[in-house]
Amino acid sequence: MDTDSAKRETTVPAPDSGEVFIAFGRIGLLSFGGPAAQIALMHRVLVEEKAWLTEKQFLNALSFCMLLPGPEAMQLATYAGWRLSGINGGLMAGLLFVLPGAVVILALGSTYAYFGAVPLVSSLFLGIKAAVVIIVIEALLKVAKRALKGVTPWIIAALAFIGIFFLELPFPLIVLLAALYGFFRGGNRQSEEAMPLPAGRSLPKTLFWIAFWLIIWWAPVLLIAAFSDMPILTEIALFFSKLAVVTFGGAYAVLAYMAQDVVNQFGWLSAGEMMDGLGLAETTPGPLILVTEFVGFLAAFYEGGFLLGLAGAALTLWVTFVPCFLWIFTGAPYIDWISHQPRLERALNGITAAVVGVILNLSIWFALHVFFTEVTKQELGPITLWQPTFASFDGKVLILTAVAAGLLLYRKWSITPVLLVCAGGGLVLSYLF
Repeated sequence: MDTDSAKRETTVPAPDSGEVFIAFGRIGLLSFGGPAAQIALMHRVLVEEKAWLTEKQFLNALSFCMLLPGPEAMQLATYAGWRLSGINGGLMAGLLFVLPGAVVILALGSTYAYFGAVPLVSSLFLGIKAAVVIIVIEALLKVAKRALKGVTPWIIAALAFIGIFFLELPFPLIVLLAALYGFFRGGNRQSEEAMPLPAGRSLPKTLFWIAFWLIIWWAPVLLIAAFSDMPILTEIALFFSKLAVVTFGGAYAVLAYMAQDVVNQFGWLSAGEMMDGLGLAETTPGPLILVTEFVGFLAAFYEGGFLLGLAGAALTLWVTFVPCFLWIFTGAPYIDWISHQPRLERALNGITAAVVGVILNLSIWFALHVFFTEVTKQELGPITLWQPTFASFDGKVLILTAVAAGLLLYRKWSITPVLLVCAGGGLVLSYLF
């Protein structure tokens, strides 16, 4: 893939592989706090400290990554590595962004699998679950502030919430409908699509890279489906491969789709375990979507023990992050062209508005399962209702949630210390009551 022209546009001479490794290794180890904090860290290192990318290059790349399914921060790191050092640099940057957190999640997931039922551990996770409710609400407020400007986005968000919460419409369908509406709304000007494709890009070259990464992505999945006698691995591979294609709008948007299918459709984890996994992912470096590794590990662990759990975690990571390399290495040469397409910008705006409704659904669904130990699903024709058993209300969670809300929303603490405070508070309250 040609990156010579890209290299010449950077503000300083392109770094060597060792410099790229050190910089992205540092980013990978320090990338706590979710996508916003991770993107800010990359901006500080790549634009302000190293001056390897200009402000315009960085922002164009960020806009491009937000058009894609999957974790935008990891894809931004991969793009920056590609721009600096070609395919090898992109692979290095993407892997360094993911692997530190993946190792930590595996260690924590293994500990959770063996000791999760211990009262001490359960008390710690009580506080983490309470904090996660506020973390998701905070994400909802931030996305809504950015996305809901005007009447139409509010309508899209409301319809998305109704569709997923009450009608249980598939998340991919909601994303598709929102994107199509944005794409075609007011798009009658022929000049919108008139910008020529970038010089040196050809259809055969693009198709080659698509085919190459599709083979890399699907070869293990097909081999496991054909030769493995463990159906759980095939189910994990297919489910998270589908997830990799529909994760528009960031990790919080897709968590509702993933959590409810994992808990209600497949029965791999309980709602409480799903919340615990999200809490663990919030405390580790790397993309929040690493919660998928936790889910894949536990789902396989419950079927066949640690080694099968290890295979489930590895397979989940593969089908979650290999598609990111497909999107970046295929689409990166077209970034400037894409950034000048108003139709694609409107499609992204439609998706972002729908994401607000999806995250609201996630907030309510999580809160119900945290505040009440018993929640039942009731169906009234096509309408689904979640009915908590009020006698199962946990007052300790209310106290911990209020603490988390005060620290996150009022005091503006970062996520990690809030999780630590709430985990300690869960331990104290469980001991007292």
